[in-house]
Amino acid sequence: MSIEFGAHTFAAVPVVDGRPVSHAQVLRDVVAEGVAAERAGMAFFGIGEHHRADFAASAPEIVLGALASVTERIRLGTAVTVLSSNDPVRVFEQFSTLDGVSGGRAELIVGRGSFVESFPLFGYRLEDYQDLFEERLELLAALVREEPVTWSGRLRTSLSEQSVFPRSHAAEQGGRMPVWVGVGGSPESVIRTAKHGFDMMLAIIGGSPAQFAPFAGLYRKAMEQFGHTAADGTPLGRVGMHSPGLVAESDAEAKRILMPQWMVFRNRIGRERGWGDATEREFDEQVSEHGAMFAGSPETVAQKIAWAAQTLGVERFDLKYDSGTSHADNLRSLELFGTEVIPRVRQLLGAPASPASPAEM
Repeated sequence: MSIEFGAHTFAAVPVVDGRPVSHAQVLRDVVAEGVAAERAGMAFFGIGEHHRADFAASAPEIVLGALASVTERIRLGTAVTVLSSNDPVRVFEQFSTLDGVSGGRAELIVGRGSFVESFPLFGYRLEDYQDLFEERLELLAALVREEPVTWSGRLRTSLSEQSVFPRSHAAEQGGRMPVWVGVGGSPESVIRTAKHGFDMMLAIIGGSPAQFAPFAGLYRKAMEQFGHTAADGTPLGRVGMHSPGLVAESDAEAKRILMPQWMVFRNRIGRERGWGDATEREFDEQVSEHGAMFAGSPETVAQKIAWAAQTLGVERFDLKYDSGTSHADNLRSLELFGTEVIPRVRQLLGAPASPASPAEM
């Protein structure tokens, strides 16, 4: 079974000695963590877009540009770009530019996002939440073909035979920039993703990965029905999964590092959304054998990833490695993920080693 691995960060702001780390320092730390992810042999590094005080990356494309200048192999993208409150033309321009300066390493993961601060910030109505995403995804699908675009919708001005520049490095080489759609688990989202022929990234942040197996199957069936198939009739498109976690020397050490920070973020968001306070039992359920959080020793995390990959048949696993944890803990987690977890998962799945793995570099 072939699988590749990536790392995601939301640029969460840690609290050190009772004070939050500055946004500027967090952004510099994210660049260093992207370099560490490449050094550890990962295929992809993604930065999430947020517009609130507890996350530092409101303009992840700028940080990715900085990363492009200090890395050579790792693919770079967002996790996610909140497409509902972004203009697809501008999104395409930013990523075709990133693709050019990085030598064809740009990947785009778009989604609705789990927060809504960007809507009032950029002048959009929450009443248009659904229509905004559908229209913008349709326009993005037209743009990434990199042909003159004629398009009309209800919530944006129309385009008529409009070319958009720069052309991506991928298009210059006869291909297309990879685009994933982050899906939280509704059949409508799965079918919409397949309709446009985009790859699908399952955002598994609660429950059990096994609950998402029907969506992986639905996506592959829909890709086939929409005609997105190879010459032999095999459905095209990749299925990936994004899940939070942390790798440490032992299960106990991972819990010691992660649980206090997870509690802070979980309770902060919970208060905004009317949830009750988090408990240690809830944390333990999330990191249990079939829970949504991949935290523990390298062997624990590797065994769990191998199970989830086989259960869903995913082509990529992306670990969201930061949850308000310190820069030092993030770096160690990335190192262990790349040097110990990934080779062990490949061994468990009988997959060939990646050309970019540390053992072969």
